[in-house]
Amino acid sequence: MDIFDLKGKKAIITGASRGLGRGMAEGLYQVGAELVIMGTSDSIKEVADQIGTPRRKVHGVIADFKDKEAIVKAFEEAMSYLGDIDILINNAGIQIRHASEEFPIDDWEKVLMVNLTASFMMSQLAAKVMLEKGYGKIINIASLLSFSGGLTVPAYAASKGGIAQMTKALSNEWAARGINVNAIAPGYMDTDNIAALKNDPLRKRQILDRIPAGRFGTPNDLLGGVIFLASQASDYVNGSILVIDGGWMGR
Repeated sequence: MDIFDLKGKKAIITGASRGLGRGMAEGLYQVGAELVIMGTSDSIKEVADQIGTPRRKVHGVIADFKDKEAIVKAFEEAMSYLGDIDILINNAGIQIRHASEEFPIDDWEKVLMVNLTASFMMSQLAAKVMLEKGYGKIINIASLLSFSGGLTVPAYAASKGGIAQMTKALSNEWAARGINVNAIAPGYMDTDNIAALKNDPLRKRQILDRIPAGRFGTPNDLLGGVIFLASQASDYVNGSILVIDGGWMGR
């Protein structure tokens, strides 16, 4: 269907060297988008070469999301490859665990910077281009911890709660000007982020028992939602948090 067509659309995906970010990049590439993917090390260039082909390249850009100046430079480099931007997916994120009473403030600030402030900065930079033409799709990656608090992850929970509220706030200002700002809240996905949970037999069983689908998610489980929110099919979807969690939130 034409409303899901992304051929020729220009997209930036942050945090795309592995896991959910890489899966989303591969999915958008397969449906025709032109891509720049961002990551924190040289490996992002190798991933770009693995996803792309000589006839349709994917460009990898190194970005330090803890550094405000580096974020601006990375966006400018991405635009030098694309020349325009239609889709931004703010996926870059980190997770640090400590008991809340012992949580170092430096780790708190690092998580908030990477997970929330960097997403706001990237959204601002992209919106300045999108508003000029009256079209754009911004997709933020939220979490089940946008809705609940979790354990030993106060900074991550705060950052993902912030992502949900930032999504709504940006949508309020930009929806009438042609930019759809929405978020996806993945459930427990089989990535590095849940390694500690999977290695705890009791916690793993407790989580799986609450997921009606009976399994952890995979990057492929996000592709339908990502393509929907990145395409014209979602032109009247604004400020929404699309939960893709195997039914966890409904349990």
